[in-house]
Amino acid sequence: MTTERIDRTSVGLRSERGPILLAVMLSVGLVAIDATILATAVPSVVADLGGFTQFPWLFSIYLLAQAVSVPIYGKLADQRGRKPMMLLGVGLFLLGSILCGFAWSMPALIAFRLIQGLGAGAIQPIGMTIVGDIYTVAERAKVQGYIASVWGISSFVGPTLGGVFSDYISWRWIFFVNIPLGLAAAWVLVRRFEEKVADKQGHTIDYAGAILLAAGGSLLLLGLLEGGVMWDWAAPTSIVILAASAVLLTAFVLVERRAAEPVLPLWVLGKRVLNSANSAALLIGLLMIGLSTYVPLYAQSVLGTSALIAGFTLAAMTLGWPIAASFAGRIYQRVGFRTTMLMGALIVVLGAGILLTVTSRSAVLHLALACFVIGIGLGFSASPSVVAAQSSVDWQTRGVVTGANMFSRSVGSAVGVALFGAVANGVVASRLGGDHADLEKVPASVLAPAVHDVYYGAAAAAVVLVLAVAFMPNRITERPLR
Repeated sequence: MTTERIDRTSVGLRSERGPILLAVMLSVGLVAIDATILATAVPSVVADLGGFTQFPWLFSIYLLAQAVSVPIYGKLADQRGRKPMMLLGVGLFLLGSILCGFAWSMPALIAFRLIQGLGAGAIQPIGMTIVGDIYTVAERAKVQGYIASVWGISSFVGPTLGGVFSDYISWRWIFFVNIPLGLAAAWVLVRRFEEKVADKQGHTIDYAGAILLAAGGSLLLLGLLEGGVMWDWAAPTSIVILAASAVLLTAFVLVERRAAEPVLPLWVLGKRVLNSANSAALLIGLLMIGLSTYVPLYAQSVLGTSALIAGFTLAAMTLGWPIAASFAGRIYQRVGFRTTMLMGALIVVLGAGILLTVTSRSAVLHLALACFVIGIGLGFSASPSVVAAQSSVDWQTRGVVTGANMFSRSVGSAVGVALFGAVANGVVASRLGGDHADLEKVPASVLAPAVHDVYYGAAAAAVVLVLAVAFMPNRITERPLR
């Protein structure tokens, strides 16, 4: 098999790839819209259900469930096939959406968001794995651009739908709107996606590893997400949670060394291409959470824009990403993976530099330009790293590799929440003489330097991204699609 042509029989597909890609894009669209649609409806949800102090858990529990389940789904997809795991993810997401729509209290809504998160944990990595299965390296970056465009479109559609449903219909419809999208994606997958999977009888499931990874990963992310928010970093609660996480993850490593089919094989940590790709994913997750959290806050509280304009300012990043991703394939085919990713990382550094020049007297377009340039850089860095990682392994381990990459990005987001939150709150506390975690109520004269220090942190992360992608091999021998 050459890298220029796909033998559909050999990859177990008897149907055209277009409908399958459409199903993947619809499935990813579920997760992408959900990432932004709920934020605009929080006031309506709280007014209806109460529980103002609990609403941050609507986001934390979803992120936790999604992040810790990603590596497990990746392994199961390698053992049981992509199709059943993808359908399971879409089914769980739809079930969670329906239950969220009928939630009668804030605790119930939080519990149902957990189910949604478990579904999202399958959709993203397995969708990317399916793309890696049916497209060659030459084709994959263009397809990655299509999927990235789903996120770009959703960054506009999500907040708009959230506002419309909350103001004119009911916040419950932000969850019900997932039903037609999910059913359409499932129908296409059932009808058009056919795969051949090796005999399942010879596989074993690493239950101990899965439980330890889920428990240890959940505690790690919980400690990072809520440290300095729900409790102080030096509080006994924080120390116990992070210590328990360290113990469980250490036990996980010991179990994986002896497991017949480990849920996250340790060889993933020993390959140069995977280490570079996963390090880049972690830093990209960190940068994205820093921008998505503090750019809208700065636009509204310091530059004095509306919430809608602030959202569109951030959307400039998600517009730049798919534009770059769609061109990345042509570039790395000519100059190599490392060169392309280095170019992207340097563009991220340039965007971070522009971000540092934003002041309280700047126009909002100045802030949007920085986000757009960073988005361009991330598109040239992220898409080739995923393609390189998938291309370095065969079908039997592609799910694990993709899952590890997505998990790294989730960990990066959690680290970013903790790191940037600590930076911003530290500046605010030093200027106001106390602990002020609610940044939205801080005076603009104090908030501006606090967020500016966050931008310095983002710039530092961009420089480290350059170092991470420098270790990526420039050329990778593509493994057969199947």
